[in-house]
Amino acid sequence: MAKNELYTVGVWKVKNGREKEFILAWAEFADWSTENVPGSMTARLLQDESQPGRMISFGPWENAEDVARWRAMPEFRLFFTKAKEMCEEVSPANMRLVAETAPVDRSL
Repeated sequence: MAKNELYTVGVWKVKNGREKEFILAWAEFADWSTENVPGSMTARLLQDESQPGRMISFGPWENAEDVARWRAMPEFRLFFTKAKEMCEEVSPANMRLVAETAPVDRSL
């Protein structure tokens, strides 16, 4: 990955008991996005082991214009409305990769 790569990130505080429902809805929407939206590459959803309702989604994008078009689509608005109903808090953001690390070969 190149530094300065663009990511969309969401921090989700899912209501107690709605975690599985949220995960299914998110996965369906993420699949649709990566298959149908130009610039969308991959999407991942992390779940906190000690706080199952706390989740973080993220995925890289080719450019900010593709993100803006995605967020303007009716499918995005529909998912986001549905997701907000399942959550106590939602914090979306666009973020840029500014540093990373790579594995070190320790076989020598």
